[in-house]
Amino acid sequence: MLIKKPSDIKPSEITPESVYKNRREFMLDGSKLLLGAAATSALPSVANAQNGDSLKARAPAAMRRSPPAAWWANKFQDIKPAPDSEPFFTGESLTPYEDVTIYNNFYEFGMDKSDPATRSGEFKTDPWSVEITGEVSKPGTYHLEDILKPVDLEERIYRLRCVEAWSMVIPWIGFPLADLIRQFEPTSKAKFVEFETIIDADTMPGIRSRTAIVSWPYREGLRMDEAMNPLTFMAVGLYGSYLPSQNGAPMRLVVPWKYGFKSIKSIVKINFRETQPNTTWNDLQANEYGFYANVNPAVHHPRWRQDMERRLPQTLFSRRVIETRLFNGYGEHVAHMYDDMDLAQYY
Repeated sequence: MLIKKPSDIKPSEITPESVYKNRREFMLDGSKLLLGAAATSALPSVANAQNGDSLKARAPAAMRRSPPAAWWANKFQDIKPAPDSEPFFTGESLTPYEDVTIYNNFYEFGMDKSDPATRSGEFKTDPWSVEITGEVSKPGTYHLEDILKPVDLEERIYRLRCVEAWSMVIPWIGFPLADLIRQFEPTSKAKFVEFETIIDADTMPGIRSRTAIVSWPYREGLRMDEAMNPLTFMAVGLYGSYLPSQNGAPMRLVVPWKYGFKSIKSIVKINFRETQPNTTWNDLQANEYGFYANVNPAVHHPRWRQDMERRLPQTLFSRRVIETRLFNGYGEHVAHMYDDMDLAQYY
């Protein structure tokens, strides 16, 4: 995979520090922005909202999508802000909205980092449903609105570390995966949770590509204790508003102590299993992509060292390289799940 540098970001476009020093006020403002967006055709950028600017005039076509249904706006009116301390908040500088939404891996839209933003303009996320199967008391196909109705949305500011050795800091909006799992009452046989991404060849050009290396649908999985960990998050938004298509709309997984490919996007199926599921990258190249995919600076990928990372944004003249921490810095909250495991073997 070719690593390309993100678009140059002007200093004026970077989210002001003051915006997140008082996040409670920001989240209230973000709700107002979302409600305003429901009456227009463009998603406002928090980074530019203070200037009254919109991404519509300068964003790729994929970011000019119509806002979701009205119930989305209602759901976003009351979002619990992130606390002021770890693990649900990091004091590190946020990655600008433009980088978060334009520099992505989402191979259903193409192999290039810019493909998800430029080629997802026709992707439809409403209506949306999720199939629940396997070892649960309440299997079935559920509308997303019904899944989200009983949960409270909150903000989590997490580090995201890609196995390709770049990283971001993103303010997600969503809810603990554990809250979703409890809705469907897994049985005692449910030891793993398996996820699948939608296959929509009409609106996802990467699926139609003859050079695609992935066998669709994209599949990922977690052990049940990982899925129930308080850090594991189902994101439905970022930067105070709903998820853009290129970031995994309308609902994606976020597992901050694992490499980014574990955080599967645009989920349409959740299967509760007694046995460990096959996953896309592990099936494709098991010696490069383990099932667990915990961030580990001591275990290197054949093509990318994992002890250092490039924190985005970066330009030709400004590059920030930092040390990678075990479990992406979340070890205090997750290391106990792997006490009896050799992390070099179970990578």
